[in-house]
Amino acid sequence: MMGRNQIMQTYSPRPRDIERRWYVVDADGAVLGRLASEVAKILRGKHKPIFAPHMDTGDHVIVVNARGVRVTGGKEAEKIAYRHSGYPGGLRKLEYTRLLSERPAVAVEKAIRGMLPKNRLGRQMFHKLAVYEGAEHPHQAQKPVPLGLGQIPKWEGLPKPKAQPAEPPKPSKARPATTAAKSGKGARPRLKRAAATAAARPGRRGRRATAGAAASPRRPAGTAAQPKEAPARRRRTAGAEKEPPRTAARTRTRASGEAQAETEKPKRTARRTRKKKEQ
Repeated sequence: MMGRNQIMQTYSPRPRDIERRWYVVDADGAVLGRLASEVAKILRGKHKPIFAPHMDTGDHVIVVNARGVRVTGGKEAEKIAYRHSGYPGGLRKLEYTRLLSERPAVAVEKAIRGMLPKNRLGRQMFHKLAVYEGAEHPHQAQKPVPLGLGQIPKWEGLPKPKAQPAEPPKPSKARPATTAAKSGKGARPRLKRAAATAAARPGRRGRRATAGAAASPRRPAGTAAQPKEAPARRRRTAGAEKEPPRTAARTRTRASGEAQAETEKPKRTARRTRKKKEQ
């Protein structure tokens, strides 16, 4: 009996808790409806205490001797199997008397499919079913266990977790020791060798290194470094503006403007003089 403060959690099976087993059901002399209900129960997993309606916890079922299935109550002549081709007017019907004599495996599959969920979960469960008209089946490698109608398989508990192999230790990603660290010397000899190599190369780096070495001679020991003189800055007056360079097009435009102004000036003065005389 649970206490007042104790909370019960709903169990939900995990994929590692599901173990698929194989069973063989003999349908010789069995009633079609009773056979279908028992097989559908095994396919859904309702015989297990971990059953959940939203998961496929069932086992595989092999039905043999489907030719010996029978129906009761005179359904051979009354019961009809319908199917549709998908085209207009494509409805087809077949009496169970003819269906059981010609294709008994289809009759068993049709009855079992009708007792499974009508969704993708039910289609997944139906894939675990195999029906054969005779007593032989090609699933001997799975070692199926015979199961009678109405018999409940024995529950042996959850499968034991598989021991995972130990992972090998990962190699350390330590960087290899440098040449300078191995020899115990500083980095100055390396810099000297790099400068000498750069100077010996005919490329741009070699020319830069040679030019830098020639421009800055080594200072004698004991002398202080002299401060560098700052370059004199050119001061620009407030009114002075930098004149853009004159181009040929600009010079030509300016010359034509001056010529036009000279031709227009006399006309203006003549008009003004004529107006003054009239006044």
